[in-house]
Amino acid sequence: MSTLKIVMAQINTLVGDIPGNTERVIASARRAGEGHGADVVVFPELTLTGYPPEDLLLRPSLGPRVERALRQLEAEDLPAVMVLGYPRVLAGRVFNMAAAIGGGRVIAEYAKQCLPNYQVFDEKRYFVAGDKPCVFELRGVRVALTVCEDIWFPEPTRQARRAGAALMLNLNASPFHIGKVGERLQHLSARALEGDMPIAYVNQVGGQDELVFDGSSMAVDARGQLVMQAPAYEEGLYPLQLDVAGGRVSAPLQQRVPQPERLASVYQALVLGVRDYVNKNRFKGVVLGLSGGIDSALTLAVAVDALGKERVEAVMMPFRYTSQLSRDDAADEARRLGVTYRSISIEPMYAAFMAGLAGEFAGAQPDTTEENLQARCRGVLLMAISNKKGYLVLTTGNKSEMAVGYSTLYGDMAGGFDVLKDVPKVLVFELARYRNTLGEVIPPSVIERPPSAELAPDQKDEDSLPPYEELDRILELYVEQDCSAEAIVEQGFARPVVERVLRLVDINEYKRRQAPVGVRITQRGFGRDRRYPITNGWQMGD
Repeated sequence: MSTLKIVMAQINTLVGDIPGNTERVIASARRAGEGHGADVVVFPELTLTGYPPEDLLLRPSLGPRVERALRQLEAEDLPAVMVLGYPRVLAGRVFNMAAAIGGGRVIAEYAKQCLPNYQVFDEKRYFVAGDKPCVFELRGVRVALTVCEDIWFPEPTRQARRAGAALMLNLNASPFHIGKVGERLQHLSARALEGDMPIAYVNQVGGQDELVFDGSSMAVDARGQLVMQAPAYEEGLYPLQLDVAGGRVSAPLQQRVPQPERLASVYQALVLGVRDYVNKNRFKGVVLGLSGGIDSALTLAVAVDALGKERVEAVMMPFRYTSQLSRDDAADEARRLGVTYRSISIEPMYAAFMAGLAGEFAGAQPDTTEENLQARCRGVLLMAISNKKGYLVLTTGNKSEMAVGYSTLYGDMAGGFDVLKDVPKVLVFELARYRNTLGEVIPPSVIERPPSAELAPDQKDEDSLPPYEELDRILELYVEQDCSAEAIVEQGFARPVVERVLRLVDINEYKRRQAPVGVRITQRGFGRDRRYPITNGWQMGD
């Protein structure tokens, strides 16, 4: 019996940085060969461009840039075969490729067959699907290549098996959402059983705009049993040793790093998403409005965990309706986390705006206009600090608020990145409690008291909205599961409440189109995977 050593390279690439990503591949392959004795080192899908490259794939210079990178990789004298992904232009058509490179040449090349075109994926916009398996020999083992979505359907595995494969290497750029790791393992196990072969599944790690890739690379044996699990949210080289006898491969049980529980996984996704968005876009740091409420409290904690306290500034912007408890809680959390903290009253600028608008408002009663003006004063302050210091403004709206428009354009929506954009309000509370188990940084009173925007005397969120437990469930059914009003009512919710919530979701699409990008953690966030027309006559009951 001999052994075949695979190293799974769970790396964090930068979209569009083909030279930089190529250097990452070379450095990782060298370490894998010299430090781990790798026979083959496997990288994620579209390694050279990063994922998703979106319309960069349409640039005329894409093909020549990728070809230069491939020639550079072929010229490297590395001890291990490299298996990696890249887009390749052939006869004017673009393919999502995977290749094995070693000994100064491309040993084998495979074109992805199953192109996802749902949720956040748009691959049919860019790529032409392949239709053939790719099996090559590596140290006496017949090895098949597949790419990401190919593992979710039986046919590519059947093709590989018919071509004599005894092992499959699957390259991935699979973004995180709650429950995703279990879904991957389910499909991976099914393919291994169908193909009667072990499968090594390598996933990228890192944040890319609203997407977060959690890594969680893994391997299963021919019975579909998990034999190796790499850490989530961590870059690294993770070795996998396979036993080979008579051309057949077996995968003994190896290291299986426990995956984080639900709340820990979501929290780490938020942290990684913030860190990579800020660092990859080269912001010096971040600034946010700290209101004394739970959304801004959780956002501040995530920001500090992502960037360190030295790169985070929090600003309390009190007004006449801001309670002393809110002022005290904001100061307390800033102190606990050690961030730069300032308090700047919006009273003078609000008064100036009202004086300037006195003629326009003459004879009109106060309404939400004055409330929105408060939020817009705060937005102006934060954007001014952002411009002066080169800091990114983090907004603090959660998914529940974004869904029903409980937010102010050019006010609390003003900024560059919304950490909680895809986090429902009930989950915000759960995450705040979870973060306090790691060290109490959010004052308990922030978690315990009823949420309030404090834009009017004695204001509470539930004065305008259903209780968040009810609201979030209705939103999940409508936004994430596409249930009709009738179907939601049948779940036991009052018809007037359902119809009001659904109407609020529908009429606030125009706001969400102008909202900052934010981390996606559910199967359907307000971003790439939910694209409804602003102007439409669709009836919500359908």
